[in-house]
Amino acid sequence: MESNISTCAICNGDMRRGVGGSGSGGASGFTADCSHQFHFRCVLASSSSSKACPLCSARCRDVPSFRSSKSTRPPPASRQPAQPFFRPMEPRVFDDDDPVVRAPRPLGDRHHGAGSKSSGSIAVELNTHCEYSSLPQDATHENFAVLVHARAPGSGGTAIADAPPRARAPLDLLTVLDVSGSMVGSKLVLLKQAMNFVVDSLSPADRLCVVSFSSGANRLMRLARMSESDDGKALAKRAVESLAAGGGTNIGAALRKAAKVLDDRLHRNAVASVILLSDGQDTYTVPRRGRDADYDALVPPSFAYTGGGDDRSAPVHTFGFGTDHDAAAMHTIAEATGGTFSFIENEADIQDAFAQCIGGLLSVAVQELRVDVACANTGVRVRSVSSGCYRSRINVDGRSASIDVGDLYADEERRFLLLMDVPRARVTSDVTHLMQVSCAYRDMATGLATNVDGEDAVVLRPSRASSLDRSAEVERERVRLEATNCIAAARAAAERGAHDEAVEILRKGQRAVVRSAAARAGDSMCVELSRDLQEMRARVVDRRRYELSGRAYVLAGLSSHAQQRATSRQMSCDGETARRRAEAGGGTTLISTASFSYVTPAMMDMLDRSRRSRQLRSEERRRSGNY
Repeated sequence: MESNISTCAICNGDMRRGVGGSGSGGASGFTADCSHQFHFRCVLASSSSSKACPLCSARCRDVPSFRSSKSTRPPPASRQPAQPFFRPMEPRVFDDDDPVVRAPRPLGDRHHGAGSKSSGSIAVELNTHCEYSSLPQDATHENFAVLVHARAPGSGGTAIADAPPRARAPLDLLTVLDVSGSMVGSKLVLLKQAMNFVVDSLSPADRLCVVSFSSGANRLMRLARMSESDDGKALAKRAVESLAAGGGTNIGAALRKAAKVLDDRLHRNAVASVILLSDGQDTYTVPRRGRDADYDALVPPSFAYTGGGDDRSAPVHTFGFGTDHDAAAMHTIAEATGGTFSFIENEADIQDAFAQCIGGLLSVAVQELRVDVACANTGVRVRSVSSGCYRSRINVDGRSASIDVGDLYADEERRFLLLMDVPRARVTSDVTHLMQVSCAYRDMATGLATNVDGEDAVVLRPSRASSLDRSAEVERERVRLEATNCIAAARAAAERGAHDEAVEILRKGQRAVVRSAAARAGDSMCVELSRDLQEMRARVVDRRRYELSGRAYVLAGLSSHAQQRATSRQMSCDGETARRRAEAGGGTTLISTASFSYVTPAMMDMLDRSRRSRQLRSEERRRSGNY
């Protein structure tokens, strides 16, 4: 029986022989910790340092120093050509991640009163808005609405004049990239350009790992720090350049590989996230599509979203690329892990979509945010909490409630609408204290556990009824929630083939938005929401358009509203879309109008950088005559 023959991972020659067929036995090579095997002289000719594998750059403990070797000549030119840099030879345990950068942080907890500011930064702002500022003294009120509004500290250090920008938490980022056969050609070129932009946007404290998948999944590089001096960025760009399209689409294997990278790492940055991009449909883990599909099977157990806390998972932000991806699968993955789902219909806009997401991930200001509500008056009760995808709890007696929010990007906001029962006021009382609001979180600039007391929700109780003006903030949130319910109902109708019903649901929803007091007052969110509902109507009108782009567009909108976080819906430039782009100033990318309300300054800054880099690339092609 013929024995297995080991080959050099650089020259692909027989390890039993020297380079070019000469040399003797085992003295000609060695095996690195990562299991790659090499001839001594091949390693000498490579540019690798003596403490890293020249193929995958994994750190090795017992690699001999080749710099001191007597022979400094390269292998003969007649040897076989070097193989591609990245080959799928992986260790059993992914514990080769680079150490993280540990910045000194103060110890202890911090507490702030309502509206107070920490030294050099701003605490989470926590405000309340009552549906009406006053209620008649002798009246009871059921389902009285109170809005709780939380806003994360900004990234500009505005608490003190001329203060430096807030420190941010370093990021562990895994990019999980579809390189199936359908990605061949321009799609792969655009993906590589987008990934190079991501690499350039990361700082030396951030770490990146690239996983590619087609019929199977491969880790192309260890979780490495993006440092110029340590060649981390060079390693990442070599990994990106090695991407080649071919094979099927195995999303399940890709996510299992990503989960293993995160689970096996020896070191951990404070923020971790996964970006998953696919233009196809998984036929390995989930062979069936539609109502019978078990998309939850795609999500590894360690990625399951628990709603915040110390044992939080890394969210998977999914990107449906083009019009042939499985939007339902990508939306399920994002929803199950606490991530967002974005739709990139216009393939040329992939870099902008990545940029918007990265802009948020590189500005995480708050983690483990929990908002707590306590009823101040003995007769006040909490009936319900509208919190979208965020887990909320109401105590059995209705006297308190809490919402697990999790991470917030710098300047990001969350609005939660609570419905309460308000009793009659005592004759001697001219005010009713409805509830006290507070929050607890970890400040990423300091690493400290922080507590903030918000402003109490208070309603005046005059002896006589007076004209009641509804809060604009409460009205605005009601409109958003009703529109979100409308989108969900239209999606359900379209899924069962009732496209006329879906169109009518969206038409009524748009009419309600336009007629709302907030819209009539010129509220920008309502204007954007109306346009978004109109766009959806055009995409659910029949089965063909719904399958082509409607499902993805609607699901990306639902993901955005459930999270109150920006998602990308980069759309093909035709018809109405072209007109909107022209009105917006002729930009190359249109962000979905509904999502735009959630875009933070850090996201916009990264988007602007992406657009400038694309413009520069376009001008360089024009000058070189390569269109």
